Amino acid sequence: MPTPTEFERMLRGAALRVTAPRMAVLTAVHEHPHSDTDSILGFVRQTLGGVSHQAVYDVLRALTSAGLLRRIQPMGSVALYETRVGDNHHHVVCRSCGVIADVDCAVGDAPCLTASDNHGFALDEAEVVYWGLCPDCSKTAATQEK
Repeated sequence: MPTPTEFERMLRGAALRVTAPRMAVLTAVHEHPHSDTDSILGFVRQTLGGVSHQAVYDVLRALTSAGLLRRIQPMGSVALYETRVGDNHHHVVCRSCGVIADVDCAVGDAPCLTASDNHGFALDEAEVVYWGLCPDCSKTAATQEK
């Protein structure tokens, strides 16, 4: 877990002012990766007290634009945020309970950026999402089949 001083350094390095809401959002997302906005708002309110939805939305947008957070949105999900940025990792999502975990790329830095046909696009990102059942849901499904 980065220290408050490291979060401050990250914000300043991204040319953002250090504010209590930004620090609280960074901390919340770092402690609870793959959280949605409402969950992040709840974590931030535990730290700061009264803070508006709009303030959290604004902070999430600023931190994502600055490259300090990554916004992901697996099919059928609301937007989720994580602090793991700048690498080529993917996600595995449980079809039953929705739990999400990070998966390191097995091939390298950015192999998915070489499309068979880019249709003239200047590609700069690709997403890979694996779907299945998490261990708990797999156990439950196996138990119900018996």
